[in-house]
Amino acid sequence: MPDSGHTPVLLSETLAALAPRAGDVYLDCTAGRGGHASAVAPLLGATGTVVLCDLDAGNLAFAAERVGAIPHPPRVLTLHASFAQAPRFLVERGLRADCVLADLGFASTQVDEPARGLSFMRDGPLDMRLNPAGGPTAADLVASMPEAELARLIAEYGEERRARAVASAIVAARREAPIRTTTRLAEIIRSVVRREPGGIDPATRTFQAVRIAVNDELGNLEALLEAVDRGARAALAGGDAPVGQGDRWLAPGARVAVITFHSLEDRPVKRAFATVAQAGLVSDLCGVEKASPAEVAGNPRAGSAKLRAIVLASEART
Repeated sequence: MPDSGHTPVLLSETLAALAPRAGDVYLDCTAGRGGHASAVAPLLGATGTVVLCDLDAGNLAFAAERVGAIPHPPRVLTLHASFAQAPRFLVERGLRADCVLADLGFASTQVDEPARGLSFMRDGPLDMRLNPAGGPTAADLVASMPEAELARLIAEYGEERRARAVASAIVAARREAPIRTTTRLAEIIRSVVRREPGGIDPATRTFQAVRIAVNDELGNLEALLEAVDRGARAALAGGDAPVGQGDRWLAPGARVAVITFHSLEDRPVKRAFATVAQAGLVSDLCGVEKASPAEVAGNPRAGSAKLRAIVLASEART
């Protein structure tokens, strides 16, 4: 196969947290280029199952081919949709996941492709959709959102202190001409937000906010975390217990791991895992893992990554 063009972050830490075993069902909520999945798959063997989910059809196909190319591969199933739909996908096929991973970062191929509009480092169309086949683009959003709502979005999702000034500048600029490229949006932001010495590019926070909104990233994460809570309760409930059939997607003793890249993702994951632990549904609440200096040196995008994981209890506690 061609090179994947992407290096998975926290790979050894993820494998340790998931502890994949022969015959397990592994759900990769964000398959990307298959980096984590291709490392997990050999540990599952031919009796195991890998379920790959991704909004990017091209990456999903690449990941499925990559996993299928290993010697004695597990069964591979694919879901071209948001990971919020993954629990139902498993239930409909009579599967219960033993290992679940949600890596909330992006494949390097997506960030580095100007046509995707995810980065202001290269000029490209203002798109930002992880699924290029549907839904409003970032250009649609900045063209139509009222100024007050745009300011709220940039403040909440981008944690940008100058959100009102950025929103006002965007609205003024779009009156002159449509904002259709990443370069133009970045220039508008930089006109009102100054770069601090040693700080990040002034466009970073606003681009993050717009991308989160375009892809409903936090809404999908919240849906997944709620499904983990319900699935954990269902995993330990007896066959006659009053739980929704659609909640039976996690196996007793399942390992669930999430890799986040900023506080807006990490906070709800930390809170949700603590809630499940406080309910007595886990046997282990793993501490946060970060990339080693050596990994960051070889892959700077790992610098902000955090791994959190839980291990569900194998039986109900009394």
